[in-house]
Amino acid sequence: MEFEYSPKVQTLRHQVQGFMDDHVVPAQARWEREVAGGAAHPAFMEDLKELARAEGLWNLFLPGLADDEPGQRLSNLEYAPLAEIMGRVIWASELFNCSAPDTGNMEVLHLFATPQQRERWLVPLLEGRIRSCFAMTEPDVASSDATNIQTVIRRSGDGYVVNGRKWFISGAAHPNCRFAIVLGVTDAEAERHRRHSMIIVPLDAPGVGIVRNIPVMHHHSPEGHCEIVFRDVHVPAANLIHEEGAGFAIAQARLGPGRIHHCMRSIGQCELALELMCERAAERRTFGKYLHQHANVAEWIARSRIEIDQARLLVLKAAWLIDRHGAAAAAREVAMIKALVPRVQTDVCDRAMQVFGAMGLSADTPLAGLWTWGRVLRIADGPDEVHLRTVARQEMAASAERRGVTMRRS
Repeated sequence: MEFEYSPKVQTLRHQVQGFMDDHVVPAQARWEREVAGGAAHPAFMEDLKELARAEGLWNLFLPGLADDEPGQRLSNLEYAPLAEIMGRVIWASELFNCSAPDTGNMEVLHLFATPQQRERWLVPLLEGRIRSCFAMTEPDVASSDATNIQTVIRRSGDGYVVNGRKWFISGAAHPNCRFAIVLGVTDAEAERHRRHSMIIVPLDAPGVGIVRNIPVMHHHSPEGHCEIVFRDVHVPAANLIHEEGAGFAIAQARLGPGRIHHCMRSIGQCELALELMCERAAERRTFGKYLHQHANVAEWIARSRIEIDQARLLVLKAAWLIDRHGAAAAAREVAMIKALVPRVQTDVCDRAMQVFGAMGLSADTPLAGLWTWGRVLRIADGPDEVHLRTVARQEMAASAERRGVTMRRS
């Protein structure tokens, strides 16, 4: 196994880090001021997006781009260390056109869109001219099992009518968000995994209403985690993605890469928390010692390094599997990292916050925000319990295949 990044990736890492150091980190205070003042999308971000695109740091996440589509041609394994760098600042990924939920939606459209859908929706997304959201989760059902979804997509004449309620729809409050990919039921009598379909719903269509932007852990996201109501929303049949009954399969294809991207960014946030913890431990003294000279703090630092490196290696393995064998072949590893990485993030951030004391609870450091996002990821894109169930099922299936062999070998 080769653990060193290729020269191509090393160059891109240097470029992305330089962009972050020169343009993103210095703008952090401005971003916070403008968001606190009510801006849903600070205007200066559009200038930075243009700069990132001009420097070739654009659409880094999507393998298989066509020659006429803007962006790098990177594998998931090559993208991982770049996402880690971008993830250190929560809002930075958008500058490189690599932010959720657009990345997942672009993957769906890249795989399944018709030529007309590509021209109308995918091209502007790839160019960063619009944003999008993905409407799956609902308030009245356990959405961790996507077959529970109750939103109805009913055929009517030459189109469809959408009725339902979704919530925690990330990105829907962004002023450039133009459409939602909606998962709903098209045939309630079909086989359980063929009842659902996906359809593109413009957010300015009559009957679409954003009810509220739901705070998460008392944190207000300017882009939103929104509750949306669809009341008799008419959309053309041409907006159906792929075919009726394919919604569940498309959702699974979408969520795998989306989950690994979240985990890649989380590794970067863990690294930032550990760096802050070490800096604080090296400059503060209590009871005649620097903090890192106290055994418990030294242990927190060591455990954090071990856990981050373990998590990173598992994320890279999952990325390698997706590149080599496809998302379905990496289902177990994706479930493993989705259950592991958010816990590592909250643990590392919690230790760093403890080292900072009361300051760690304030907005004077990014730690409270990073901890919050780690906690969110234990539910977003599927709760821990679902992913652990997936891993356990695969382990039991493997155990059934080798039953009796283990005892003979022991």
